[in-house]
Amino acid sequence: MPGQERSVDWRVPAIWAVLLAASAFAHAYVEVAGEARRGQAVAFGRVLTVEAFSHLVVAALLPVLYWLHRRWPVVGQPRNFIVHVLGVVPYSVAHTVGMAALRHLWFGAIQSEAYSFPLTLDRLTYEFAKDIFSYGLLSAGTVALRLLLQRVPPPQPPSVEVAAPSPGPLPERFAVRRRGGAEVMVEVADIDWIEAAGNYAILHVGAETFEIRSSLSKLEGELDPKRFVRVHKSHLVNVAKVVEVIPWVSGDWRIRLQDGAEVNLSRRYRQRFEAVVPIKS
Repeated sequence: MPGQERSVDWRVPAIWAVLLAASAFAHAYVEVAGEARRGQAVAFGRVLTVEAFSHLVVAALLPVLYWLHRRWPVVGQPRNFIVHVLGVVPYSVAHTVGMAALRHLWFGAIQSEAYSFPLTLDRLTYEFAKDIFSYGLLSAGTVALRLLLQRVPPPQPPSVEVAAPSPGPLPERFAVRRRGGAEVMVEVADIDWIEAAGNYAILHVGAETFEIRSSLSKLEGELDPKRFVRVHKSHLVNVAKVVEVIPWVSGDWRIRLQDGAEVNLSRRYRQRFEAVVPIKS
């Protein structure tokens, strides 16, 4: 969305970075110790590099995993479990091919060392068996982290003052100009959401958009605060048009509207939104 604020909860990537780094070191140590017991001396740095590429691909796949759990959550909807069972297959293929490509690039093209990782059926089957366990652990981690961080919310920024409503009756319609010069009347109740665009505001009405010369703060003061709520520095939404409120990776939430649009519910404005539309976690 234009002008959309990204309020990132850095705890999530930080926790995953620590977990994946610890896992890479642990896997490398176990591999070196196993080779030593078999009488083979293997450099720890080389094994750690091999494991690092595997974990880098896992890190790259984590956003996809989060999206799958937002779209088909298992908690509370056990029937979605089948989606994640099927999702192990593309996850394993992407993981195996990705780490093989990175290892060949590093050892073969950059280090000019011999490295073999044939993508045979036996190898893919072996990696798939490991990735079933990996996918399960990562899925459990995404759910556990979401529940944990919901109980321990990040520090909240200073509260934002609500624009004071203008005196007099609240408008029920706006006169807006179409392209070409013709003016039409737009019913306030038909507006899905309003977006700031510099010195203008864009009214989203179903599949149509109308531009009016007004700031978002001015419109917020002119509209019924029980109907239109500020959810972002650049967005007002008509609460009657809200279809769904979805937890987001960054710690914010996403609001899905009847026209299919999705806008960010910033943590900065969540308290104001919940005063009108309580969110049941």
